[in-house]
Amino acid sequence: MSAPLRGIVAYPITPFTEAGRVDERLLAKLVDDMLAAGVHALAPLGSTGVLPYLSDDEREAVAETVVKRVGGRVPTLVGVSSLTTERTVHHARHAEKLGASAVMIIPMSYWKLTDAEIVAHFDAVARAIAIPIALYNNPATGGLDLGPDTIARLLQIPNVTMVKESTGDVNRMHRLVQLCGEDVAFYNGSNPLALAALVAGARGWCTAAPHVIPRLNIELYDAVTRGDLAGARRLFYRQLPFLQFIVAHGLPRAISAALELMGTRVGPLRAPLQPLARERVEELRTILVDLQVVPGP
Repeated sequence: MSAPLRGIVAYPITPFTEAGRVDERLLAKLVDDMLAAGVHALAPLGSTGVLPYLSDDEREAVAETVVKRVGGRVPTLVGVSSLTTERTVHHARHAEKLGASAVMIIPMSYWKLTDAEIVAHFDAVARAIAIPIALYNNPATGGLDLGPDTIARLLQIPNVTMVKESTGDVNRMHRLVQLCGEDVAFYNGSNPLALAALVAGARGWCTAAPHVIPRLNIELYDAVTRGDLAGARRLFYRQLPFLQFIVAHGLPRAISAALELMGTRVGPLRAPLQPLARERVEELRTILVDLQVVPGP
């Protein structure tokens, strides 16, 4: 399939041992938990998985752990972004060799890249692999904002078949449909925009929230799919405080803190990231108690 993803695309954290190494055992358990909850795809090495803070060996270990643990039960979308085209190609080839369903690329750069440089970057990766590529637009983390016209140009590259849009502007998605037709495979990457994006035609929602509230995430997607917009609105507003919190305080910090509150010790964050402050943890606890994820006082 040129766009193998649909539904709730779950993004696992990258847990670490107390010694600061990737905790592959715990990562495999987190994958098992999300699969058991019914997510539709797994996407290691995204922002939640602190991709830029990992060495090449660590990235490959995370990709291998997730793809092998999934074992083809659902599609896998592996993040392969790097500053250089050569390293991006390297990680894309590794993901393909592992059996990943697709790879995801966000243009990463110290220098602001021109459109021509971005197109050449994606084209080089596309020529090196045979599996689909998801283009990831998130200027808040990547530092580059790909407008709809640039994205439409990138979608002309045969392997580039999916777009994850994380600007939080649903008008971008409408514009993509205008430029590329209703068959364009776009996915929402902005958690607080989940309802609006799915109603606008997003094929899926890329989120770390299934670590904590997978049932609510899946029920929201199902409600939109069957046309129950009233039910979808209720489900969305039920989870919105949590979605707003994890975005406001950083996905790795917030998801790790939530898992700790739920009884799963995930180890330290990768420096320079630091845990949530105590008062923020208590704010999160209140949200999780309301969601009936952790017991009340």
